[in-house]
Amino acid sequence: MSVTPKMARLSKQATFPPAIDGVYPAAALPGGDVEVRGQHLGPRVTTMPAVSVDGLSARISMSRDERVCFRVPEAAGTGLIEVRTADGVSNMMPLRIARELSDGLHPVTSPVVSRSGMIFATISGPRGKQTPVSIVRISPDGLGTPFVSGILNPTGLAFDPEGELYVTSRAEGNVYRIDAGGEFTIYAEGMGVATGAAFDADGNLFVGDRSGTIFKITPSADGGAPQIFVYATLEPSVAAYHLAVGADGTLFVTAPSLSPNDCVWAIDREGSTSAWYRGLGRPQGLALDADGNVYVAAALRGQRGLVRITTDGQAELVVAGYNVVGVAFSPLGTAVLATNEAVYDVDLGVEGLRLF
Repeated sequence: MSVTPKMARLSKQATFPPAIDGVYPAAALPGGDVEVRGQHLGPRVTTMPAVSVDGLSARISMSRDERVCFRVPEAAGTGLIEVRTADGVSNMMPLRIARELSDGLHPVTSPVVSRSGMIFATISGPRGKQTPVSIVRISPDGLGTPFVSGILNPTGLAFDPEGELYVTSRAEGNVYRIDAGGEFTIYAEGMGVATGAAFDADGNLFVGDRSGTIFKITPSADGGAPQIFVYATLEPSVAAYHLAVGADGTLFVTAPSLSPNDCVWAIDREGSTSAWYRGLGRPQGLALDADGNVYVAAALRGQRGLVRITTDGQAELVVAGYNVVGVAFSPLGTAVLATNEAVYDVDLGVEGLRLF
């Protein structure tokens, strides 16, 4: 069919307003990099698209007809996204934006959450330097209070089956047990550069010496000193080991290096080690959900934030954000994320794994 002059004029006058089909990932920290996908999202002749989140202008890093990448404004709250082009305004699409609970901290791994929903995070400080407060307790509504003082470079945190809190000191090589009033006693010594910590359902504590050793600390049946074993050995980490235990007793470990192709290690009950998933950049704190999926603070294909790795080895970014160092799941139904200076929570619709 030939194109008549009238049809040509109508074609020139036709407009195609932008339309958003989805947001990837569906959650982000303020300042995280997010992508919207849809139709007619790109530039129109010489006019660039504009993206707003809660009415705030977002900085665009890439725009195509079917994709636009942008940075979430620091002040955004509810997360309603809109794209404007010369041809019109898109539909609105929601983005889950994490809520800051407490800042001025220095976590270097995952926070932990008590059975009542209280969050505990560290103010770790530079190696060998004492900070006025070692561990902060944060309520679900974001009220932070000093909880422990006097521990040098507190690093890995873990609750035992009885609900008692333990922390490693990477400077001293000690593991401390902390009572409900924030007083601490030495539980184990000689752990090297003691970093990650995690309990299994039997009450065994695993501690990672980042120079290459995973220790297993077994409580004494008669209440005496615990027994310490070398459980497994790994390549040293430039930063820290991060640990989490699965429902079947498998110990998952990350050991960030300078490689963009780091892995999550799996150590079985016999201490045998295997590369469970490879392809992450600087993987750090990790946690498991009730279905056995592993969540890791890491970079995946150049995108930073929280990565979910399914039991069949499929990985995707589920929360976008920079400087994420750890994650924990709250019994209140949220994911608690730690950056290197603050703690956030966000509802991912995920139930965390409960070993005890």
